[in-house]
Amino acid sequence: MTEIDQDRTVPALVASKLSTLPNGPGVYLMKDARDTIIYVGKAKVLRNRVRSYFQKIDWQTAPKVAAMVRRIADLDYVATASETEALILEGNLIKAHRPRYNVLLKDDKAFPYIKITNESFPQVVVTRKIVRDGARYFGPYTNTKAMRRTLDLIRKVFPLRTCPNPRLWPALDRPCLDFYIHRCPGPCKGHIEEADYEKIVQQVAGFLSGKTRDLLGNLREKMTQASAHLQFELAARLRDQIAAIDGTVVRKNVATYEEVDRDVVALARQDTDVAVAVLQVREGKLLGKENFLLHAPDGAANAEILSAFLHQYYVAAQLLPKEILLPFAPVEVDVLLGWLRERSGVKTSIQIPQRGEKAGLLNIAAQNASLHLNTHLLSRAELRERMAVPAAVAALGDALRMEHPPRRIETFDISNLQGTEPVASMVCFIDGRARKSEYRKFAIKEVEGPNDFAMMQEVVGRRYRRALDEKTPLPDLVVIDGGKGQLSSARQVLEELGLGDLPIIGLAKRLEEIFLPEQPEPVVLPKTSPALKLLMQSRDEAHRFALAFHRKRRGQRMVGSELDGIEGIGPKRRQTLLNVFGSVEGVLKATEEELATRGSLGKTIAAAVYRHFHPPPGNGDV
Repeated sequence: MTEIDQDRTVPALVASKLSTLPNGPGVYLMKDARDTIIYVGKAKVLRNRVRSYFQKIDWQTAPKVAAMVRRIADLDYVATASETEALILEGNLIKAHRPRYNVLLKDDKAFPYIKITNESFPQVVVTRKIVRDGARYFGPYTNTKAMRRTLDLIRKVFPLRTCPNPRLWPALDRPCLDFYIHRCPGPCKGHIEEADYEKIVQQVAGFLSGKTRDLLGNLREKMTQASAHLQFELAARLRDQIAAIDGTVVRKNVATYEEVDRDVVALARQDTDVAVAVLQVREGKLLGKENFLLHAPDGAANAEILSAFLHQYYVAAQLLPKEILLPFAPVEVDVLLGWLRERSGVKTSIQIPQRGEKAGLLNIAAQNASLHLNTHLLSRAELRERMAVPAAVAALGDALRMEHPPRRIETFDISNLQGTEPVASMVCFIDGRARKSEYRKFAIKEVEGPNDFAMMQEVVGRRYRRALDEKTPLPDLVVIDGGKGQLSSARQVLEELGLGDLPIIGLAKRLEEIFLPEQPEPVVLPKTSPALKLLMQSRDEAHRFALAFHRKRRGQRMVGSELDGIEGIGPKRRQTLLNVFGSVEGVLKATEEELATRGSLGKTIAAAVYRHFHPPPGNGDV
C-alpha cells in the first residue's frame, strides 16, 4: 500500500483501483465517503496522473490538493480515445456534478443563445439549449438585456418571419401585419423565394458573427442600384438598415489595426471570488463583452483557474476566434489549443502580449474584470448588510441583556370603551420594520366588562396556543402595552402554555418605563435611545391597529342596531338598503313604496320597516 505521509494511507478501495488504471487518456472522478464526486480531472495518462495524488506531496505548496486527498474514499474513471475527448467529457461532468474542488462558473443556469433555425424559411429565436439539429447558434450571452437589444435590431433591420408554424400557412387568407410594415417578406403566401430568403438569413448570420464589412458593402451596393432604378422606397429602407448596423459597429469600435478575429480574456480575483471578462473582437472591431463569475477552491493557482475557465467557456462558445489573448499562460495549454483547432477547423493561437496594441486590449479586459468583481463584492456586502441585525434591534437586545437580538418582536394592545366592543391587536416587527402580513386582530370573546388584565390573558393565550398548534414561528420578544399588571397576566398564560422562557416585557406609556418579569424596578432608557424608539414605534403601531379595529366594530354595531330588530331584515337585505339609500337616515326618510321598489322588499316587509321608523300615534297623542 502506497503511503501518502506518516499520518495517512490510501484507502483499501482506492488502492485496489490504482493498479487497474489504464495507461491511456481519460477522465477521473474523486469521491468522498458519501460517494459524492468532489473532483473531476482529465489526464493524458490516467495511471500516472491519478497515482501522483497519492505520492508524497509538499502540502504547504499544494493546500487544495491536500484538503481534497484527505477526503478521497473512492475513485472512478472513464477511458477516452484521445486527450481532446477527455477535455470535452471533463467539462460536461464538471457542469453536471459541480464538484467542490473544481473551479466552477457561479451562474448555475444555462446562458442564452441566439439561434437561426434549420428549416425552410428559418427564423431567429432565443434558446438556452444547444441541440445537434443543424441550426446555427450564436453566444453564449451573459447580458440578456444586450442580447434582447441585438434581437430587436435584427428584427428591425432584417425582415424574417416570426410566425411559429408554417403548417398553418395554407389556411391563411393573407399575410400578417408584419408583412405590411416590412418586418417580414411574406413567405407564408409566396411573396419571396426560398433562395432570396436565404440571402437575408446569411446577412443575419454575418451580423451576429461580427462580419459587418462585407454586409455593409452589399447593402450599399443594393441601395445605389435601387436609387438608380428609381425604387426610392426600397433605397430608403436599405439606407435605414445601413445606418442601424453602422451605428452599432461605431459604438463598439476598438482602435485596432489588424482586421482579425480574437478573444481577449482577463481575470480579477479576491480570495475565492473570480471575475473573468471576455472581449470578442471580430474584424478588428469589438463585437461584444461577456462577464463571468467563478468560484475558485482555496489555494487554486491563477493559471489553473484560467485554464478551467477556458475549458468551460469554449465548450459552450459558438464563435471561435483565430487568436486568444491572455494575461499569462494557463496550464495544459497544448491540449486546449488542439481541441480548439479540432472544433473550428482553423489554427487558433494563444498569445500573451507584453506591450503594444494587444497589451492595451488586455488592459481594457482587466479593467472590465475588476469592475465586475467589485460590483459583485459590493452587491454581496449590501446583501449581508441587509441580512445583518439592525442597530436598533441590537441595542434593544443589549439593553434587555438578551442572549440573542430580538429580530422578531410581537406587541399586544387592548382597545375598548368602558368594556363595550373590546378588541385587541398584535403587530409584528421583523428586524426593526413592521411586517403587516403578520399583524393579527382579536375580538374579545371570553371576558365581560372592563377587565384589561383578563382580556390580555385571553388574547395572548389565543395567539400562542394557535402558534403552537400550527407550528408557526415564535417571537424573540413579546411586548405588552401596560405595566406590571398586564405583564404578569400575560406571563402567566405563557407559563401555562409551556412558554415560560419566551422573553416578555411590559411598556408603560406614561413614563415609557420597561418592566421585566421578576424585576421590581423598571428599566428606564434615554429618550434618544434607538432601542426605546423601536419599542415605542411597535407599541404605537399596535395601538393604532387596535383602535382602527375597535372603531370599525363599534360603527358596525351602531349601524346594524337600527335595522337588525326588524322582522324579515337579515344581513343581506340590510346591506342592500344601506347601499340603495346610503345610510340608516336615508332608510328612515324613504316612503313605504320606495322601500318596496327601490329597496327590493316585498310589500309586507316594506310596511314593517316603515312602521319601525314611523310608529302609529298612541291613544294619548293629540
